[in-house]
Amino acid sequence: MAENELTGSEKKAVKQEVLIQLIVFRLGSEEYGIRIEQVKEVTVTPEVARMPKTPAFVKGIANLRGDIIAVIDLEERFGLRRAGGALPELSFTMAVEANDYTIGIIVREVPQPLSVPVSAIDKAPEFIQDMNIHDKYIEGIARVEGRIIIVLDMLKLLTPTEIMQLQPKAASSPRAARRKA
Repeated sequence: MAENELTGSEKKAVKQEVLIQLIVFRLGSEEYGIRIEQVKEVTVTPEVARMPKTPAFVKGIANLRGDIIAVIDLEERFGLRRAGGALPELSFTMAVEANDYTIGIIVREVPQPLSVPVSAIDKAPEFIQDMNIHDKYIEGIARVEGRIIIVLDMLKLLTPTEIMQLQPKAASSPRAARRKA
């Protein structure tokens, strides 16, 4: 049998292994991932204008290719460092699309794509999900080559109240106006 020929059972095993594409980034000393289909783009963080009466983890708004988006700091949101800290001199923003809004997530290093087999992603332990986490935004825990990656569901990251706080600012963007037309 040639080296590149597979038996029927080997072909079936290879065919059944479904991969999920993640964008992996670091918050604090931990690795997190977001499904690639939720990430619109990654760019150097543009100038951010602070908005009054928003939570500390909302760094403000930024103009990203003509769209005004809210920019958030997940390290503050998750309590991985002190609130109110200044943005690093060089950071990157992932534009993440949810149902009807786009938000920017600040990360300190360039996010990297990673293919992860579905079988390598475990459900988050129930005790984590029960600990006052809004709508279970931890999709699962991926174990890949000795790494642990916390997979986030960006559609569940913000509470409805937080979304409402951010949307009026985003509603003035040209894309939002086009959607209403």
